[in-house]
Amino acid sequence: MTSIRATLGTAWRRRAGWQKATIVLVAMFGVLCSGLVTLGLAAKHRYESRVHREDILGNGTAPRDEGRWARGPLNLLLLGSDSREGEPDQGVYPGQRSDTIMLAHLNAARDTATVVSIPRDSYVDVPARAGSWDGGPNKINAAFALGGASLAAETVHRLTGVTIDGVLVANFAAVRSIVEALGGITVCLPHEVVSTDTGTRWLVGCHQLDGRAADDLVRQRHNVPGGDFGRIHDQQLVVRAIAEKVTGESLLTNPGRLDRLLTTAAASLTVDEDLDLTALALAVRRVRPESLRFVTVPAVDTNLATPAGSAVRLDERRSAELFAAVREDGLDRWIAANPQASTPN
Repeated sequence: MTSIRATLGTAWRRRAGWQKATIVLVAMFGVLCSGLVTLGLAAKHRYESRVHREDILGNGTAPRDEGRWARGPLNLLLLGSDSREGEPDQGVYPGQRSDTIMLAHLNAARDTATVVSIPRDSYVDVPARAGSWDGGPNKINAAFALGGASLAAETVHRLTGVTIDGVLVANFAAVRSIVEALGGITVCLPHEVVSTDTGTRWLVGCHQLDGRAADDLVRQRHNVPGGDFGRIHDQQLVVRAIAEKVTGESLLTNPGRLDRLLTTAAASLTVDEDLDLTALALAVRRVRPESLRFVTVPAVDTNLATPAGSAVRLDERRSAELFAAVREDGLDRWIAANPQASTPN
């Protein structure tokens, strides 16, 4: 452990600017470590060996052109899984839902990342899965329960038309561990949030959150402006706060804390079996917290009555334009024409 921490500290300080950029990915995904590139084979094995792998994109959802990691835009699907043991509609993956669904687009210049949040209750077409689901309309987060990350990825691919280059699935509970490993984060809220779980009230303004409080905040959607859209917004704020904390100078001089962060992140992650984490870290090395952008897929009805319960109907025209902008690497134009509100309605 001592030698690995010494290696972490030396390599981190030697290439601090470069490394700080890659560790932003930890914040974006809440899971990935940046030490894979510069810390040598021993450190690489220490973290990468903790990452779980499974066949997520084997159905042809992703290309197999390895050159895509070296050039051009990239699209990564980020899923936050949350256990809901005891629910009646458990499907093949008991009690699991992808409560956080984000499509992260890295532009061709590799210096800007845009995270597109898809509301978990979006009523979409979920493809059939033999033995568990005949296919048809359903809430998008049900795809994970019906067919795991593989069906969730196929559902997002069909909805957006976007080619998915990689999938990362994080245990939602890992938010607490990651924030604790960082020593807490500062989140500034533009609206009041009241926890239905603990009764905690966060007023408008900035708050210092430990892991327990951060975990509590990102789960709230009832006493939040905009309901689930408000929760999406708060999740984005927590991601940005983590990004700012992991790129701060204090982490650079604390190899022990850095090691705990990377170990926690790696152990919380499931990725596609063909995803090269080193190539991915290299691809995002120029991304900075200030170049992280967040948008939410537009909707026209957040209380749509369906056989699956109250759901979200996406704005067909504006959503199609957003997805086209992702495919064509033209998000600058879409964001300029569709500014995001600071507080969701």
